[in-house]
Amino acid sequence: MLEENLRTQLRDYLTKVRHKVEITAYVDQGNKSKELLDLLQAIESLSDLMSLTVETETSERIPSFRLSRAQDSLAIGFAGIPMGHEFSSLVLALLQSGGHPAKVDAEVAEQVAQLEGDFEFETYVSLSCQNCPEVVQSLNTLASLNSNIRHTMIDGSLFQDEVNQRQIMAVPSVFLNGKPFSQGRIGLAEILAKIDSGASVRQAQIINNKDPFDLLIVGGGPAGASAAIYAARKGIRTGIVTERFGGQVLDTMAIENFISIKATEGPKLVAHLEEHVKDYDVDIMVNQKAADLVAIPGQMTEVVLESGAKLYSKAVVLATGARWREMNVPGEQEYKGRGVAYCPHCDGPLFKGKSVAVIGGGNSGAEAAIDLAGIVKHVTLIEFDDKLRADAVLQRKLASLPNVNIIVSAQTTEVIGDGKKVSGLQYKDRNTEQTHELAVEGIFVQIGLLPNTRWLPESIALSSRGEIEIDAKGQTSVAGVFAAGDATTVPYKQIIVAMGEGSKASLSAFDYLIRTPIEVPAKESAA
Repeated sequence: MLEENLRTQLRDYLTKVRHKVEITAYVDQGNKSKELLDLLQAIESLSDLMSLTVETETSERIPSFRLSRAQDSLAIGFAGIPMGHEFSSLVLALLQSGGHPAKVDAEVAEQVAQLEGDFEFETYVSLSCQNCPEVVQSLNTLASLNSNIRHTMIDGSLFQDEVNQRQIMAVPSVFLNGKPFSQGRIGLAEILAKIDSGASVRQAQIINNKDPFDLLIVGGGPAGASAAIYAARKGIRTGIVTERFGGQVLDTMAIENFISIKATEGPKLVAHLEEHVKDYDVDIMVNQKAADLVAIPGQMTEVVLESGAKLYSKAVVLATGARWREMNVPGEQEYKGRGVAYCPHCDGPLFKGKSVAVIGGGNSGAEAAIDLAGIVKHVTLIEFDDKLRADAVLQRKLASLPNVNIIVSAQTTEVIGDGKKVSGLQYKDRNTEQTHELAVEGIFVQIGLLPNTRWLPESIALSSRGEIEIDAKGQTSVAGVFAAGDATTVPYKQIIVAMGEGSKASLSAFDYLIRTPIEVPAKESAA
């Protein structure tokens, strides 16, 4: 089950375990149970502190296993075989179960430990989902810190009856005490904010008490991270405020054009970015969304957050990135997560044996159709233009697939469903104006990105596409406010371009700071 290189890596990791971990497996005579036993027996053989017990008569999900430790009622479970993207979740769970400390701030660990109540989490995943491990690992961490919290990862492809019963059509899907809790990527801070009612108020108070920054970056993607590193290296007080560190890169499966690294995945790159930023004195504030910006030349710029908290800075870099573009047709919002999806890598396995549609004929749409064709029964790719815009090599691959159909000059006009899930879509032939219906159970939208700029005031000039207009130095229409990355008018929305733009905007902001006197209110300077 484990290749030799994985065995070696895992053996090295397990040397960090400090006390005995009890593994209880729930299996039958099926092939998947045999695979799971092979994995668990290999783990047991790699450390004297791993102990395996096998149960064959049980009401637990089969195949599954639970981790426990003698000194408390730890409850971390895996229903399925946590390989693929979830192998790292398994490794971390073994380490945390064995006494290796979780990588969380002391104050966060204390906050988790103080939580009262009963929290039974279940997370449905697919092993090809790059967004799922963060959710699984966050909930496992919570369970390792508080015995009132229990968590089970469930591979949706192995437990289709549950997936159908609970009408799960997107992963990760989290249930708390049997009721829907969240869908999509969610981090530890966001989970805490949802289960600890006072967390957002306390966080807002902490933010309000922060001293002014020399440079505040709004956004934690590649552009924001690069800007923060360049600023911190100048020795100025630097902060990042963001909803989630990594931005859209977290949702990117394969990265093969990042110079010097032949191939990587978005979450791995983000982990390296975050580690690099934390090497410097940068104040990182996550799970915070900007709501307004008040910028007056010569004075501190004010950034207002949705929580009501306010941050002040002598200069600001806007690096808010972009989000998935939606079709904006009837039914899309109603069936989002119930057949309407935006990540084929994450949600594709849930549509095994079903017919789906992909909206968009660019590279993203073509790649999605190719990936899905190996999983689902049939794929229909729908393109608004009269021809596909994808690279020729992708078009040739599409043409070679027997279960892919392409419709061009087609405008999607409605998502159709039965009130619970998608049952089809309606589209209009742009040549004949005739309306058609297509029976599908899933719709994957791949029509590009929109800049996250709706919150900005009118004083920040935007292009007709809503992008922040910048000059060659990253300066916006307001002095002291700079911008970088996918939210701006810079062409070519690429990770490496965003990083370069972030560093440039940061250097421009530093040049602005050393040449421009900024009025600091007395209360901030006295703080």
